[in-house]
Amino acid sequence: MGFLSRLRTAFTKGERPGLTADAPGLVVVAECFDDAEAASTALTRSGDFRAPDPAVLRHHLSLPVARVDEATAVVGQDGYTLRELGAGEAGFVLVVAARGQVVSALECSRERSRMVSLASRLGGDARGWDVLQPG
Repeated sequence: MGFLSRLRTAFTKGERPGLTADAPGLVVVAECFDDAEAASTALTRSGDFRAPDPAVLRHHLSLPVARVDEATAVVGQDGYTLRELGAGEAGFVLVVAARGQVVSALECSRERSRMVSLASRLGGDARGWDVLQPG
């Protein structure tokens, strides 16, 4: 394995491109919609979450309608897809940013932080996250 391959692997360690949000049979196995709850607590609380298995991590966001395209471009750089769920409060839309990866408390925490920052910069709000795995 060459230097660039090792470097790419180091920065994409948690990603598993084979599992996508469109994969059949996915069910929510863990979730956290409380800013005060640690990701480790949310994952431990779940009896269905299987730590070593591939999963889809979804972040639920409320964004201004006018900023959705910008958000799509930003999250797309990290392998996320952004999908609209429906209308939120006036001028806002509810969306999910989803990516297939191996999920850990560290990954959830880090990605939650990034999504909170993104939503804030765009004038929106990060509501929480959930993890899906095949049922």
